[in-house]
Amino acid sequence: EVQLVESGGGLVQAGGSLRLSCIASGFTFDDYSIGWFRQAPGKEREGVTYISHIDGSTYYTDAVKGRFTISRDYAKNTVYLQMNSLKPEDTGTYYCAADSVSTIMYEQVVGGPDRYRSLEVWGQGTLVTVSS
Repeated sequence: EVQLVESGGGLVQAGGSLRLSCIASGFTFDDYSIGWFRQAPGKEREGVTYISHIDGSTYYTDAVKGRFTISRDYAKNTVYLQMNSLKPEDTGTYYCAADSVSTIMYEQVVGGPDRYRSLEVWGQGTLVTVSS
């Protein structure tokens, strides 16, 4: 079964840290770029960061740049999202996604998910709550 499973969410005070994990199975992890997205209550899903399977390049939205770090462990088929200096506005459900086309993943992290070209694999999400 092709799937992504996120974990690591929880409740944290502002200024704290969390590390999210995204474990892939059922597909060739090395051939997919991975992105993280988040969705706050009442808002649209937005891109956060991505890591390319082509050259390992990364991209961060301005909202998280300097605070979040994405990394991947090919041996464990896992992508991590280290989140530091968390703010209440980081609250939301965090989703990881995979796509074999790196440029597609980049475009959707920058511009938000595209309903006309859905990313190939989505996880079920993990909830992050940052209290003030």
